[in-house]
Amino acid sequence: MAVKNSASVRAKRSRKKADASSSLIPKLMKNPKTTMALALLIIDSLLVSFIIAYVPYTKIDWDAYMSQVSGFLGGERDYKNLKGDTGPLVYPAGFLYVYSAIQYVTGGQVFPAQILFGILYIINLGIVLLIYVKTDVLPWWALSLLCLSKRVHSIFVLRLFNDCFAMTFLHAAMASILYGWWHFGLIIFSAAVSIKMNVLLFAPSLFILMLKAMNISGVISALAGAALVQVLQIVLGLPFLVSYPVEYISRAFNLGRIFIHFWSVNFKFVSEPIFVSKEFAISLLIAHLVLLLVFAHYKWCKHEGGLFKFLYSRIRCCLSSSSSPWPKPLKKEHIVATMFAGNFIGIICARSLHYQFYSWYFYSLPYLLWITPFPTLLRVLIFVGVELCWNVFPSNLYSSLLLLCLHLLILFGLWYSTPENPYASREIFDPFAHEYHGVISLVCNAMLV
Repeated sequence: MAVKNSASVRAKRSRKKADASSSLIPKLMKNPKTTMALALLIIDSLLVSFIIAYVPYTKIDWDAYMSQVSGFLGGERDYKNLKGDTGPLVYPAGFLYVYSAIQYVTGGQVFPAQILFGILYIINLGIVLLIYVKTDVLPWWALSLLCLSKRVHSIFVLRLFNDCFAMTFLHAAMASILYGWWHFGLIIFSAAVSIKMNVLLFAPSLFILMLKAMNISGVISALAGAALVQVLQIVLGLPFLVSYPVEYISRAFNLGRIFIHFWSVNFKFVSEPIFVSKEFAISLLIAHLVLLLVFAHYKWCKHEGGLFKFLYSRIRCCLSSSSSPWPKPLKKEHIVATMFAGNFIGIICARSLHYQFYSWYFYSLPYLLWITPFPTLLRVLIFVGVELCWNVFPSNLYSSLLLLCLHLLILFGLWYSTPENPYASREIFDPFAHEYHGVISLVCNAMLV
């Protein structure tokens, strides 16, 4: 009797599993965004495989990366002595740990590294598509724009830049925050910063979102999380801070670096003497700070009465013992739009954008364009125009001037976009995004195995 009961239970479980698996495909087919996202992952995986197999690798920084890593693994701890054929090491210590692991896995060979970066490209695309699926901004067909960049494919699988790892970690941090895992997202954000400093362009908007989404205890724990971010940076850089602290800090966190005018994609129309001048750098820094302040006051915190009123209310709330209206769950669209816009402002005001820097904001372009009031045709034309500018080599007066104009046009559209209530009335469970998240996890695990 007991044997029959156990067999019956196992039969019921197997039927439930079969029913769940058989119902997954119809559910996915009901949501065109999820279906499109999965189709894009499959198609782009084939495209990446074709690029690796048939398109010649472009030698730029890989040999320099391997030389710097070899010096680090050989015991060198003075940052000024970690050099490659394209110059000295200028990235935080996290870069060395990541590329040391890559050298261990690939033996320093290009072809296996390309396969690894191809997998990274698909993982990053999967995370980005998850972000887009969880937000209701783009139509399903516009998701295809995320796979149409010749330059981004090249950055990942033909040039093997460290920007690829930094932005994958950044997108993973954003996805974690969308699921409400703020502290875990901060840790991943710190990992991204440890690989490349450009991730800090997201920091101002991220900080405002943290203040919005958390109560008093949440703010305190968030500050502890921010401290953890700094501790992680110190731990990663400890071998260098103990031995040669000045050399490490001055090179890994050098915010005043002067780039070569020839490689500039965005300001090639500016004469070289002006381009390298301190006045030009200060002017761009002031423009960056002013734009952040204006957008924070009039756009991101408009619902709260402006930035200063919002900060005052949060300080007053922290000092008061009365019940707080926080925490308030934020809409996922507000989180993504604010972080993407904050980074985009930094992109506009960057003194020099090199070709690999396109990966810093390419994946945000469709999102930013679709929250502008522009008609769909203009959105697509702007997207195509930006892509064309990034594929002009070497950049020239006309391509860089056009790129700046297109950037300013997007910024104009963001300014005149309609700000909505950033707070969600309740957490809404999205079954399609949940299923997509499960499928993506299975795909990534299978690829890694």
